[in-house]
Amino acid sequence: MKTYGKGTYSASGKNVEPNWYVVDAQDQVLGRLASRVASVLRGKHRPDYTPNLDLGDRVIVVNASGIKVTGNKMQQSTYFHHTGYPGNAKFESMADVFAKNPADVVTRAVKGMLPKGPLGQKLAKKLRVFNGPEHELGPQNPKEISV
Repeated sequence: MKTYGKGTYSASGKNVEPNWYVVDAQDQVLGRLASRVASVLRGKHRPDYTPNLDLGDRVIVVNASGIKVTGNKMQQSTYFHHTGYPGNAKFESMADVFAKNPADVVTRAVKGMLPKGPLGQKLAKKLRVFNGPEHELGPQNPKEISV
């Protein structure tokens, strides 16, 4: 803990022990779930939140196959990927991606709400998404949080 001047606190991130949380995505709306998970990954729920540091916790999302999407987003939303070759832009609808791997839809939604750049990439590695109700991260003793 560093103080400057008359007691201004600045977190350092060295002494921060991350917690593990588990979120059940069954019957949750995708956007609301993703924004809450991104907030926990970022560390905004902590009293020592600092925007430029990684003070966030680790999050496990289970039951990704049970998420809900409002409106016609399942058919209208598209994901874009470019292979790097000229003319090879690839577009997939959310329904196609969800049919292949529902966890990928949740992961992309959360990553889109994290900051872009090295900090966001570091935070995205702290997210684990599983399609079913089981996960292999039991030894971390994750705490349940509601969305």
